[in-house]
Amino acid sequence: MIEQVIISDQEFLLFQRLIHKLAGINLADSKKVLLVGRLQRRLRERQLDSFGQYYRQLTSGQHPDEVQTMIDLLTTNETYFFRESRHFDFLRDEILPTRRPGGNVRIWSAASSSGEEAYSIAMLLAERLPHTTWEVFGSDISTQVLARARAGLYPLQRNEGIPEACLRKYCLQGAAAGPGNFLIAPKIRQQVRFAQVNLTQVIDPGIGSFEVIFLRNVMIYFDGETKRKVVANLLPRLLPGGYLIVGHSESLHGISDRLAQVRPTIYRKPE
Repeated sequence: MIEQVIISDQEFLLFQRLIHKLAGINLADSKKVLLVGRLQRRLRERQLDSFGQYYRQLTSGQHPDEVQTMIDLLTTNETYFFRESRHFDFLRDEILPTRRPGGNVRIWSAASSSGEEAYSIAMLLAERLPHTTWEVFGSDISTQVLARARAGLYPLQRNEGIPEACLRKYCLQGAAAGPGNFLIAPKIRQQVRFAQVNLTQVIDPGIGSFEVIFLRNVMIYFDGETKRKVVANLLPRLLPGGYLIVGHSESLHGISDRLAQVRPTIYRKPE
């Protein structure tokens, strides 16, 4: 068992550059304590004496699983059901009633973390489009949070924000979920698909096209150049007339001129 390992300024700079290269994340100098706290255990488990040794392992090309573990540890973000509820109100009241009838509705939760956003969208679609086929696609760079999202199992205290009707219909308690938990019902889970996507890289056209893309509370971690790259990567996957929704503390001002602002944080691709 090794003692607490101190990270030097030079070592921290190496990790800042590495996580930016791999995930586009701009890790501020103030996050040094966070990085040490999240990666310390990996040094112990790999019996390493310094962050420099760990960095050399990560960049050797011989430990891709460990690189993914490092990404998981540094990109896990907090989320909750029906977060920033005005966006769900807009989806329910403005987007869905005005879409052309028929066809398969596809919505992308592009930074879905542990799945709460994707399942919130799915519950809303199940309520509003009972006779229309629909699909929610959730993606994240972290395989760790995607595994939790696919399971659809959450502590009971996480159900705050879920409308009462949705709780009754789409959230299972008791034997199905185990004590202290609730489980997203199979009829919702089977219409939500999760996959790993790195938004800073060219996106596989095979994921298809979407009427709405939620890109919320992730661009705050990117610098301007990375934000422009991410939005440019997403735009080919957004249907003409489709909506891109960002977090309440985010904006596309200076990021892209290919979308029209409908209201703050909500943008539309021209028809």
